[in-house]
Amino acid sequence: MKLVLATSNKGKVREIKALCEEYEVIPYSELIEEFEIVEDADTFKENALIKARAVFKALDDENVIVIADDSGISVDVLDGAPGIYSARYGGENATDKDNLQKLMEEIKAKGVESSPAFYTAAIAIVTKDTERTVHGWMYGTALTKAIGDGGFGYDPMFIPLGYDKTLGELDETIKKELSHRSKALNLAKKVLKTL
Repeated sequence: MKLVLATSNKGKVREIKALCEEYEVIPYSELIEEFEIVEDADTFKENALIKARAVFKALDDENVIVIADDSGISVDVLDGAPGIYSARYGGENATDKDNLQKLMEEIKAKGVESSPAFYTAAIAIVTKDTERTVHGWMYGTALTKAIGDGGFGYDPMFIPLGYDKTLGELDETIKKELSHRSKALNLAKKVLKTL
């Protein structure tokens, strides 16, 4: 079964390919020219659906299955920020490093060294017949310093519950088991079996 990903984020593509080895996973940018998708909903679920619908429509092929992920980190001390704005927290053309830096500074500005936080991943599956969404979560602690250079995004500042290392330090196999995205993808695979 061929799955088209509604993303060109290299980190996400790599992670989803590794977690869905039984499928042929192709970023949509390998099939059509990349285009801007305006994610203007206020939930991860709705933004994932916006992306998946836009790519499904643009591909103009009834036989494809499009998968989109919208994910981010929510920090308690920041009242749930950055949340759905995680990917552009540091500004319009912010890099992963810019976003990471800004989030660490915002937590530090609250006068704390760490805060409870959690990641959310919403995955939308769009076919010609159906639209489905699933979610996965990972709880832990957000730090004001980056440790380790593994993973991507906010990984170097996040320690998962029950661990003493950041996602930037943890081995990929451990991360696979814990990740909000892997939890959501495991549910997505169950949905895919019903299609």
